[in-house]
Amino acid sequence: MSQANGQEPLGRRGFVLGTAAAAAGAAVAGPLAGTARAAAFGWSDDGTHYVVDTGAQLVFKVRKSNGDLASLVHRGTEYQGYGGMNSHIESGLGSSTVTIRQTGSTILVSVTYGTLRHYYAARSGENNIYVWTDKADTSVSATRFILRVRAGLFLNDAPDSYTYAPTTIEASDVFRKSDGQTRSKHFSRLRVIDYDYVGWSANGVGLWIVRSNHEKASGGPFYRSLLRHQSADGGGLYEILYYGQNQTEEQRFGLQGPYVIAFTDGGAPSSSLFPGTLTTPWADALGIAGYVGAGGRGRVAGVGITGRDTAYPYTVGLANPAAQYWGSARSSDGYFSLSGVLPGTYTLTVFKGELAVYTGSVSVAAGGTTTLNSIAIPSSNDPSRASAIWRINDWNGTPSGFKNADLMTYAHPSDVRAAAWTGNVVIGSGTETSAFPCYLWKDVNSGILVYFRLTAAQAAAAHTLRIGVTTAYANGRPQVVVNDRWTSAIPSPPTQPNTRSLTNGSYRGNNHTFTYSVPASAWLTDTGQYNVLRINVVSGSGTTSYLSAGTAIDAIDLLS
Repeated sequence: MSQANGQEPLGRRGFVLGTAAAAAGAAVAGPLAGTARAAAFGWSDDGTHYVVDTGAQLVFKVRKSNGDLASLVHRGTEYQGYGGMNSHIESGLGSSTVTIRQTGSTILVSVTYGTLRHYYAARSGENNIYVWTDKADTSVSATRFILRVRAGLFLNDAPDSYTYAPTTIEASDVFRKSDGQTRSKHFSRLRVIDYDYVGWSANGVGLWIVRSNHEKASGGPFYRSLLRHQSADGGGLYEILYYGQNQTEEQRFGLQGPYVIAFTDGGAPSSSLFPGTLTTPWADALGIAGYVGAGGRGRVAGVGITGRDTAYPYTVGLANPAAQYWGSARSSDGYFSLSGVLPGTYTLTVFKGELAVYTGSVSVAAGGTTTLNSIAIPSSNDPSRASAIWRINDWNGTPSGFKNADLMTYAHPSDVRAAAWTGNVVIGSGTETSAFPCYLWKDVNSGILVYFRLTAAQAAAAHTLRIGVTTAYANGRPQVVVNDRWTSAIPSPPTQPNTRSLTNGSYRGNNHTFTYSVPASAWLTDTGQYNVLRINVVSGSGTTSYLSAGTAIDAIDLLS
């Protein structure tokens, strides 16, 4: 296929990602689907690799020197590799100790690299490879598994992640096509909570990575990172557990997995492989370092959540330095259940959208269920419940609804599809939210103006102005000026990730609310005139344009 013109080919058939709903009715694509019951299950040593035959038309090789996945042959076709590179954890481990053994109907390849352990498991008659990674410390910088896939086997059906384009516009991973659209492997559109698998399908073959439950990952349910990409030389499928970009938490250590490399007859992978569904009792006795079976885990269940705003989904998360879990609260009453939880004490957080509105503590014991009484969200915890003279957008922890917000999860801010980042806003126009840009930068649109009127009684009193943000780059934060009569102090920067975010598809950082006590002397007393609020972005850091200091907006309001 020719890509000389920088245009990506049209997909013949594709599943970029998947949820449990998308796999409904895909029973034919189960763990054993599309397998040939050949009696070839076993392994051999070709001198350079351990060669594993699952007996189901899947043969893979693990390089004995470094643990790379060096070959992935399904139905006689090689899928692995591009640019002379293998598939591996991080960017490859280097010299490692690699061993193999068969236990009944399971073959386990174990890779030891310093303090890191990595495992590939095959089951007789399955078209799957089960993968675990046990990271004990920071001796390996990131925890990323990349499955490198040869070019020409699958056509690209998610063009925003197709990285072949003629012009590099940022770092070495954001590109612009000749038509002004932008591309990057970072532009996944999705949060971790939104997908169960990622991959491609064409010509009766589906190749997927089914993600793990991310219990040892960092960033929580709303984290965004690389999922997949294609370029002229091939494609990559990812399982990202700690990438070091836009991280809001310290990394967690210990065994993570399994995540699954799955072949199907073209359909979605079986939901039996999904996080929260997959069970691996067959792995209990394999001796995988850090492995905790179902019997060593517990469950947390909540009978309900009161004080919810039914216009929003609610998510319940558990987190401590060792592990994280999350699940959706039932829309009718807020019931939730989180299973497979490692024993320990966790902070329990209830999120309205992506905004934390309740926190508590819960302890989990192995083999038991911790049942919680109904959780009541205090009205003071939800900023939407405060009485406001005016409000731009609603408080939900995201920039959703603001200008360009949806586009920014799969495009660079300079993309030709983005509406102008400048432009002022008039309260009462009906377009307050859609006209207000989701991001503000010191070098792009600092100084945006908001026009609003006050009654005589409102103008006679002091009021609190609130600006909620979801992240910031280079310590960008808002300083406000009212009617050129009053200027706020420069607020201290809240803790935020110290890497790119606004330009690589993510607004997710640490939600923070800036509050400004505006004195009555700042307002105009003529009720027929518009008061003017100017929002500047201030910082001593950042560079220029879209890499100048910036911030993402959740909501803005003036309280009664």
